[in-house]
Amino acid sequence: MKKDIASILNKLQEMHGEPRVELSYTNPLELTIATVLSAQCTDERVNRVTKDLFKKYTKVEDYFNAPESELEEDIRPTGFYRNKAKSIKSIAGELLERFGGKVPDDIDTFATVKGIGRKSANMIVGLAYSKPGVIVDTHVARVSGRLGLTANKDPDRIEADLRQTVPMPWWMAFSLLAILHGRYLCKAKKPDCPRCLMREDCDHYSMGGT
Repeated sequence: MKKDIASILNKLQEMHGEPRVELSYTNPLELTIATVLSAQCTDERVNRVTKDLFKKYTKVEDYFNAPESELEEDIRPTGFYRNKAKSIKSIAGELLERFGGKVPDDIDTFATVKGIGRKSANMIVGLAYSKPGVIVDTHVARVSGRLGLTANKDPDRIEADLRQTVPMPWWMAFSLLAILHGRYLCKAKKPDCPRCLMREDCDHYSMGGT
């Protein structure tokens, strides 16, 4: 059955408000760093860390030139800080070498940077440069699958399905709202179906899911 994407978007917005990311940032570089730090960490904790981090590190060169041990300590509360520090320094080096220290404004190009990938490239370029992008994280994958917008599990295939199903002007809004929906209502183990306005749109619910 073909889904009414406009209705789904309206219901998502009614439940979660305006499409938004819950990471704090003021420019593409800050969003890139916050995105790396958000892996296996809450946005709230990332924002507490970046409040001081972004005052100390204001340019790509600051991350690239920082002693790795010092950067590790600065981001320690976000968890997995050794791997994240290595990734941040690697990304900074590649941005300096390939792009003059700037975050690329093209999704496909930015996705080639080691440590970024398509999910992060879609989000960072989409938000920082207002480009249409489909973010496929675990929440978007789960919500899209339950709604019946994709039958795929592979993120690249899910992205392709959503690009076909959701009109391009709505790609970012749908992605951000689906992330919020997956985070707060449509959880992996216990989706809060009674509070969800999309029950009649949802394949998971119609098949007896709760």
